[in-house]
Amino acid sequence: MKLSMLDRSRTRTGYAEGAALTHTIERAVAAERLGYHRFWVAEHHAVPGVASGSPPVLLGALGAHTSTIRLGSGGVMLPHHQPLVVAEQFLMLEALYPGRLDLGVGRTLGFTAPVRRALRQDLDDPDTFAEDIEELRGYLDRTAAVTARPAAAHQIPIFVLATGRGLALAAKLGLPVVVGGPALYSPRVGELLGAYRNDFRPSAQASVPSVTVSADVLVADTDAEAAELALPEAWAMARSRQTGQFGALEPVSAIREQTWTNQLRERVEAHLARTTAGSPDTVRRRLDRLAESTGADELLAFTSTYDRDAQLASDAALAEIMTARV
Repeated sequence: MKLSMLDRSRTRTGYAEGAALTHTIERAVAAERLGYHRFWVAEHHAVPGVASGSPPVLLGALGAHTSTIRLGSGGVMLPHHQPLVVAEQFLMLEALYPGRLDLGVGRTLGFTAPVRRALRQDLDDPDTFAEDIEELRGYLDRTAAVTARPAAAHQIPIFVLATGRGLALAAKLGLPVVVGGPALYSPRVGELLGAYRNDFRPSAQASVPSVTVSADVLVADTDAEAAELALPEAWAMARSRQTGQFGALEPVSAIREQTWTNQLRERVEAHLARTTAGSPDTVRRRLDRLAESTGADELLAFTSTYDRDAQLASDAALAEIMTARV
């Protein structure tokens, strides 16, 4: 499997929210040095724990600080945008950083009712995701009635961030998929990916099916140390189910000092169980099982922890593990 990274520009207590963007740039520079294939960024709106609301803006800064690593979105949420505008943004990026752009697209709406209203969305709005992808593809390959500019010298790959429905759509459109979250750990994941591969219709964008798995991976010297690194993200996720807000990462020491209800502890432990965190040997075994169950072509690792030095060390250790697997 190729190795790539998704960084969500997680905010941290004790830092200005905007520092998360600088941290993302620094991490991309390190990922390029470590040999990662791609570096992707996310789109989240009005989420206190995430500073990245506009992938194209952040990708412009990343391109200026790197030279070889592929850059992309994981992903642009098409319900929030007009396909023509998305095409123009990525064509501009492609013109600035030729041959390095990826366009991952998803269908997630705003997380809360106020955010959806701000985005001019409603849960009852018709699902136009398939039509939006087709329209976007037309602008990128210059077959649409309107010509998006600037013209690109290289084709910009489109990836579908997929659940069960997304897999079927990607197969129909002939596009590669990125699978993560509950779908990745479903007992039916092998069946779903098998159907995607069997039903895949070759397109101008992709002649064969391609599966990227997105997993939360953290590596440390021991399993216990890795679990500590995974705790800030697990805590933020568990707390969000209590408060309705996904907050900034906190230091492990501060988390340990807070009151843990039984329900909160159960949620933290459930999140940790879904995280691929451990020593190099533990992570290697778990990634081998993941590769076997999915037949994935690429791993898109997304990791977040409060300790930035430990996070960068984990990124380096994961690169070593994946290099040894080749």
